Amino acid sequence: MDFNFIFLFIDSIPSLLNSVSLFIHSGEGRQALGSGDPMVKGVILTLFGVTSFGIMLNLFNSAVRKKMVDSTKLKRIMKETKTWQKARMSAMRSKDQAKTAELNKKSSYMNKMSMEMMQMNMRPMMITFVPLILIFYLVLPVLFSYTVAVSPIPLNVIPGDMFQLTCSAEQALDVEHVCFGKENSLYLWAWYFLSSIAFSGMIMRITKTSMDLS
Repeated sequence: MDFNFIFLFIDSIPSLLNSVSLFIHSGEGRQALGSGDPMVKGVILTLFGVTSFGIMLNLFNSAVRKKMVDSTKLKRIMKETKTWQKARMSAMRSKDQAKTAELNKKSSYMNKMSMEMMQMNMRPMMITFVPLILIFYLVLPVLFSYTVAVSPIPLNVIPGDMFQLTCSAEQALDVEHVCFGKENSLYLWAWYFLSSIAFSGMIMRITKTSMDLS
């Protein structure tokens, strides 16, 4: 199992939860975030401005993680869990019943370790979630417009209208929609979310909070 992917996803949970909350609290969903007359004007300034917020969030996440998580203990648990899983899978593939039974005796202990590992990674999120919400609802909507970047292709790969990243062709033709004349433009929240994801792994490595065992 690739724990790096899991931890990267956990770091992105605050951004994801907040993005989803936009749809829950507003019938217009994505149009609830952004300003028709933003303080920061221009595509280039807006693009780098939103990206900067994503980078600052990741730096904040890393600082909190470094303070609250015992990385030495966490890596030890990860290594022990990964070794056990690898040995168990090997025994099952070779149909070594004796070895499989012996390794299965440690299942409860390893499940306990996995739970502790997950709790250690979730703990920093309890600190970072509130600042993120404040940034989303109090800062970004005032500073930036509804759409902040243009994609060469549509990014709405998930069926339905609940998780669109870019303006569709239909929305670009609707004069009352924020996407009017902006087909394939990325919504503010989408660019912020993607920026956070893109820089998360890099910043974790720089700040030595990455859980990479290699």
